[in-house]
Amino acid sequence: MHILVTGSSTGIGRALVQRLVSEDHNVWGLARSDQSGFAAGRNGTFNSSRCDVANWAEIELAVQQVAAKWEHIDGLVCCAGSHGEVGPAVEADPARWSATIRANLDGTFNSIRASYGLLSRAPRRAKIVCFAGGGATKARPNFSGYGVAKTGIVRLVETIAAEEIQAPLDINAVAPGAIATRLTDEIIGLGPDIAGQAEFDSALKQKAGGGASLEHALDLVEWLLSPKSDGITGKLLSAPWDPWKGLAEQTANLTRSDVYTLRRILPEDRGMSF
Repeated sequence: MHILVTGSSTGIGRALVQRLVSEDHNVWGLARSDQSGFAAGRNGTFNSSRCDVANWAEIELAVQQVAAKWEHIDGLVCCAGSHGEVGPAVEADPARWSATIRANLDGTFNSIRASYGLLSRAPRRAKIVCFAGGGATKARPNFSGYGVAKTGIVRLVETIAAEEIQAPLDINAVAPGAIATRLTDEIIGLGPDIAGQAEFDSALKQKAGGGASLEHALDLVEWLLSPKSDGITGKLLSAPWDPWKGLAEQTANLTRSDVYTLRRILPEDRGMSF
């Protein structure tokens, strides 16, 4: 497959690229930092472009570079993201808070928008995988910008899935779990006074124990990129908690339901009446 990966220089994105290339896929990585240290697999190839996905002009140019070499892409994985502004929302610096939204939400939208033409020319059902989690499904004190952006990514995924329901395209969001990455180190570096005691303690625990399984997250992404997940679209799937390996047998039921989506909870859903 020909796969475009954003945020490919560090963390989950880098690990994903290493796995995909080792399995003989052709991968193009987009990141702000240098990626010349990657080695290709036996048959797989790795190309890269430096760009800030939050900057439309930069990612548009980067995808033009991809298009000059590849006639299509089979999949897009949006891994780029940053915690950005951390601390109580009412004390946040407005410019840094806005930059956090741009890095995570705008970066994901820009990547999809710029790549859609190449995806639409895929010879098989095209795939888009976006990373959510990190505050997308519940409040995350002191990480309002990051959490709001991740929630927005989930709704963006649901909306595009609904708009493109007749197209040969699946788009889904992934909650990878609390994996120990550079973001974990960032929280530890910020300390409990800025990140909050609960976040700080959790980061220390992740660092000591390794956190959630990186391999499980990569397995889910690969599954979503494969024909095994054809027809499953507009969902938010948790790598460590959801039975995603068996969802192919439930494709029709999932298509008709709001399972694995973000929805409002009503009193009757909790056995209450107001």
